[in-house]
Amino acid sequence: MNAPPAMTPGRVYRTHELREFSSNPSRWAKRLVAEGVLCQPSHGLYYVPRSTTFGPVPPRTEELLRAFLGSNDFLITGPYVWNALNLGTTQMFAVTLVYNQERSGIVRVAGHRYWFRRVGFPNPTPIEWYIVDLFNNERHMGEDTSGMDGLLVRALRSGRFDADRLAEMAEEFAHPAERERILAAVAASRHAA
Repeated sequence: MNAPPAMTPGRVYRTHELREFSSNPSRWAKRLVAEGVLCQPSHGLYYVPRSTTFGPVPPRTEELLRAFLGSNDFLITGPYVWNALNLGTTQMFAVTLVYNQERSGIVRVAGHRYWFRRVGFPNPTPIEWYIVDLFNNERHMGEDTSGMDGLLVRALRSGRFDADRLAEMAEEFAHPAERERILAAVAASRHAA
């Protein structure tokens, strides 16, 4: 049996979304999983695998999280983003950090661990917001971050980041102690070295 033509390969469906294909979506999805037409990455989630020359491909992380959270209002962040800022961090987490407005806690979805936190973020998200996010999460890094402030001053002086936008992001999103540090780095970057 083939998946209904209306089902998009790579899209993740929640059980209730399958009602348009069957009056008993749970039983219907279970049968299609047994036949290999659908895959079930987690309880209540189903997808039609995308086919490539190398075989079936699972859905993208963003698509999986969209279905799991029931919304596109989330942001994937964490050490892989913070390390790319080149502010002296090299740490990695065993979980993926996901900011959203619905869930909190560490949850396993499709075999991966996600740390859901209810944290506000701008949309679109400027690179300067990730600096604030790094400072707010510094205590989770598990490494020496003592040189981070100086590296931020140098990065601001070199023009890698927008100092005014960083100050705005710090005012709106930084924890009080981190706000002071970021604003001090912004002020220091405006003085000659």
